[in-house]
Amino acid sequence: MSGPVVVGVDGSQSGMAAVEAAAHEAERIGVELRLAHAFEWSSAHVPSGVPPWDRGGAGACREVRGALTEAEGWALRAAPHVRVTHEVLLGSPVTVLESGSREASLVVVGSRLPGRSGSLRAGSVAGQLAAHGRSPVLVVRGRPDPAGAVVLAGGHTQEAWAAAEFAYAEASARGANLVVLDRTTTWNSRSHHGFADALSVLSEKYPDVTMHRARVRGSLCRALVEASTRAQLVVVGSRNRDRLAGALLGPVSRAALHHADCPVAVIRSKKG
Repeated sequence: MSGPVVVGVDGSQSGMAAVEAAAHEAERIGVELRLAHAFEWSSAHVPSGVPPWDRGGAGACREVRGALTEAEGWALRAAPHVRVTHEVLLGSPVTVLESGSREASLVVVGSRLPGRSGSLRAGSVAGQLAAHGRSPVLVVRGRPDPAGAVVLAGGHTQEAWAAAEFAYAEASARGANLVVLDRTTTWNSRSHHGFADALSVLSEKYPDVTMHRARVRGSLCRALVEASTRAQLVVVGSRNRDRLAGALLGPVSRAALHHADCPVAVIRSKKG
């Protein structure tokens, strides 16, 4: 991966946590960190005849610069040697970050957790980007265990294999064990062996990673959420669909994004 790590900057507490996580990821991958601020200019606040960023936009301009300066400070404290760039683009956060994901190694966003359930808001930036982004997406949420494992939701489809490759790379970079939660049934035994072969190849590629396979007999969603309470990262795959249908999240990915107690990486298949 050679594209930048792109992180959304909005000045919020969850946004700054995302910046810190993104800086660590950029340092691990060895790429630049790009701070992206989406600016949505409301015509109701623009004086007649005054273009954006002129006198009428001076306050908003200072606010944006302040948020980016603060975010850069957070990034450099987390990863002092990472190269930081920033950009301000007109548009909604989802539109700006989805566009940035086309050339990114990884896009990182925070997760604002409303109410008692800890679930993402319907239509949240994190949820939409995880479903429709063009690169791996890391949603920073929960209370990760720094000494915990990287947890992978296993499966027998192309997106699960792509997620497995990402999970191994993360476990290696973090010096963590990898736990693969897998639910096997008789009807998918052929694809099960295919996934086992993929894990075997990745184990040879990453000999420093200790991998444990945990057979799940009940709900994979429930097992994944429970495992997230002792993990530093959860990795799931997303379904790769065409542009019209959209890249839709499966039930396991949705459960992780809504209920996991640690950051969640959503990985799209490389095909399609």
